[in-house]
Amino acid sequence: KNPFDGELGGNMATPSRADGIPCPGHSAPAPTSSFTNGLHTDMYQVTMAYAYWKNNMHTRPSVFDLFFRKNPFDGEFTLFAGLSEVIALLNTWGFTEHQIEYLKTAMPGADSDFFDWLKKADCSGVRLWSMAEGSVAFPRVPLLRVEGPLAVCQLLETTLLNIVNYPTLVATNAARMRIAAGPEKTLLEFGLRRAQGPDGAMTASRYTYMGGFDGTSNLLAGHMFGIPVKGTHAHSYVQSFTCLDDISSPNIMSPEGKEVPFVPLVLEARSTMGIKGASEGELAAFIGYAQAFPNNFLALVDTYDTLQSGVPNFLCTAWALVKVGYKPTGVRLDSGDLAYLSKETRKMFKDAEEKFSINGMGNYKIVASNDINEDTLYSLNTQGHEVDTFGIGTHLVTCQSQPALGAVYKLVELDGKPRIKISNASSKVSIPGRKDAWRLYAANGTAIADVLVDAGTDSPQPGRRFLCRHPFEPTKRVYVTPSHIEKLHNLVWDGSIQIDPKMLEPEKLLADARQRASRQLDTVRSDVKRKLNPTPYKVSVTAELFDSMHALWEKEAPVAELC
Repeated sequence: KNPFDGELGGNMATPSRADGIPCPGHSAPAPTSSFTNGLHTDMYQVTMAYAYWKNNMHTRPSVFDLFFRKNPFDGEFTLFAGLSEVIALLNTWGFTEHQIEYLKTAMPGADSDFFDWLKKADCSGVRLWSMAEGSVAFPRVPLLRVEGPLAVCQLLETTLLNIVNYPTLVATNAARMRIAAGPEKTLLEFGLRRAQGPDGAMTASRYTYMGGFDGTSNLLAGHMFGIPVKGTHAHSYVQSFTCLDDISSPNIMSPEGKEVPFVPLVLEARSTMGIKGASEGELAAFIGYAQAFPNNFLALVDTYDTLQSGVPNFLCTAWALVKVGYKPTGVRLDSGDLAYLSKETRKMFKDAEEKFSINGMGNYKIVASNDINEDTLYSLNTQGHEVDTFGIGTHLVTCQSQPALGAVYKLVELDGKPRIKISNASSKVSIPGRKDAWRLYAANGTAIADVLVDAGTDSPQPGRRFLCRHPFEPTKRVYVTPSHIEKLHNLVWDGSIQIDPKMLEPEKLLADARQRASRQLDTVRSDVKRKLNPTPYKVSVTAELFDSMHALWEKEAPVAELC
């Protein structure tokens, strides 16, 4: 299948498995990446599936939880992302004839009947319960609960983790940078050239927008997902001009559609402002760019010298644009001391507005894009700065401070009986059984705690006192009387898609997830979201689940003998 058919997998055509067999259920978007298929997994998933099949266990009903144990970036919250791609995977998952033939070479001793079974395997027997995309999530609360035949659910593990781990990580990184920058600043994702390949770049653009960024430089992401795209010019553009003779025409088209002299206006402004020593080539570049984009003139001013050349050349070009009838946008700083340079640039804007009566020039935008990370944003806030917009690339899309989320996928029930994974480290002990998750809220709308309960048992009730227990520490417990409650998981796949396909259109889904992320972050206490020593959010279990879990733990743990 050509991955570039339709909208690069983002179309709403009825999807089919990789071998062309129609999938059950409604129309849904195919996976964005052509790599997302049954073979996109680890070898040991297929060897386990074969062992299940050989022991006639492959159809036994199972439940797996996909969750993470620790919030990323030394924080205490996470944003869940990737659900739409998970649904697309389930609706198209399978193996082609060519893939089956390849697997036969990788497993030369396997029974041929296994490959006949594998060729017919699909997700028609799978049920998926999930948090909504864009939800705030916390450790140990499942992001996904996968139910179905043991071998199929096992084969899904690696692909699901690959789909969920990075989107969740980069969305959380974006949300943290949004908190650091503040709600009034504009944040733009500039990471396309530094991302880990095309898939990494597209995923980053998509989910940083969900996490709170306002736009991207990535045109393909803008086209596919409806993200606003932004961009001006690079240093190479400025370097390509050497003098005013490089300008092909001295004129500019006015807002009224009349051609008027422009270069003379710029030179007049330069003389009036007393600008001397600034680069003529840079001035020519700015004039050329203003002629091309008179309604959105934003100049990169650090090619030669920001304060001695770049900003002065911008000011005289901008003043000339104002005289023609346009409103310039501002400048971009891409190097140097951003706090100092932004304040000096703002001062120059305001001085020019006051001295030459250029209305609005003092409020022109200042964009900064110099290897910015979360710490930089907090540092700039401490120093004081005049930046209106941040363009952030490398540290955002590569998540340099923590390159992986570390979500895991654990078997928690088989044949209706809870299963537990134990470890010498209690943090790696899984919470067994098929579970529902609820979020408890105070009267002011603040989230108090998440609580896991055995699925199908009584849920917490608003206004009713409820005992919440720490999963591992017996003495940590608290009574909570929630004002209202929220069920965190919904059935999104039951052999076929359980969501209105219109809700999965890329633009609508991303916009909804973005709004949800913003709303839910507002319900999280500020001390949980702060950067330095954030307060851990309470994730609890019911008394009944605590007792059953610890009983199973004790039962399964080997007893050593000392001689």
